[in-house]
Amino acid sequence: MMNRHELRDRVFRLLFRVEFNSPEEMPEQVRFFCEDEDYGTIEEEDSAFVKDKFDKIISHKDELDAIISENISGWDLDRIGKVELAVLRLAAYEMIMDEEIPTGVAMDEAIEIAKTYGQENSGSFVNAVLSKIKTAKGIE
Repeated sequence: MMNRHELRDRVFRLLFRVEFNSPEEMPEQVRFFCEDEDYGTIEEEDSAFVKDKFDKIISHKDELDAIISENISGWDLDRIGKVELAVLRLAAYEMIMDEEIPTGVAMDEAIEIAKTYGQENSGSFVNAVLSKIKTAKGIE
């Protein structure tokens, strides 16, 4: 059984694939991802959790993108790095729509993922955008 951090990392990596595959290709990508030995074996329960969270985020993608767009002054989504966009979608979903995840945890985890997979300033950028979202949405 994976811990929450590992599960979140898996969800992030699936969200990252959205930028490189058509919506029609994603079900197959999800299946490949959960069976891919390069990422280590994933238990059925963990696989179900990852798929479920991914599906929930994707079902709110347009709404999440609108929220992100409203909070990146001087930028548009096309200019944001793909790593940062995937991280922001995950964190915005957790902050706004997932009542099980404390806001601070969602933000901290997103910043760490951005630092791990993004460029030098990715963590700072993600932190700034998420802080603006938190303030704009009046999230505790």
